[in-house]
Amino acid sequence: MTKLHAGDIEILVARHFGYRRNLIVPNVSWGLGFRHELDILIVSPVGWAMEIEIKVSLSDLKADRHKRHLHGSPKLRQLYFAVPETLEGQAIELIPERAGLIVIRDDPKYRYRVDIAKAAGINSMARKLTPAEITKLGHLAAMRIWSLKEVIYRLQRERKEQA
Repeated sequence: MTKLHAGDIEILVARHFGYRRNLIVPNVSWGLGFRHELDILIVSPVGWAMEIEIKVSLSDLKADRHKRHLHGSPKLRQLYFAVPETLEGQAIELIPERAGLIVIRDDPKYRYRVDIAKAAGINSMARKLTPAEITKLGHLAAMRIWSLKEVIYRLQRERKEQA
């Protein structure tokens, strides 16, 4: 398996959960009152929120067990950890019991395949995000798009000037 980076896993997970169907925003760290940064926040059309925590190394997976927040929030209905297949055995032992496990596998036909190796438990105390929170998340996503466009356009100009 080619070494996967967190960004590769982000894109594969977003495709798997359907960014046309769900609101999927990477790296949510402020604006919604979470006590920690969420690698990926997925909100269903009816407002249920799910966190995806991406891990690409065993040391990162082990370090996560010592975080104070433990990925807990009354706004999160489900928690998944996403890992390359090389970490599957260790991950199943190290992730919280309530967490699900997403494994990115080599696939000769499609290059990679996203598998749900373990379904996440449901946080029965979770609540749906409010319309105002969903709007705020959309605002954060839009700000990210404009920041990325600035970088892309700057790189295109620089490449054109060097040619």
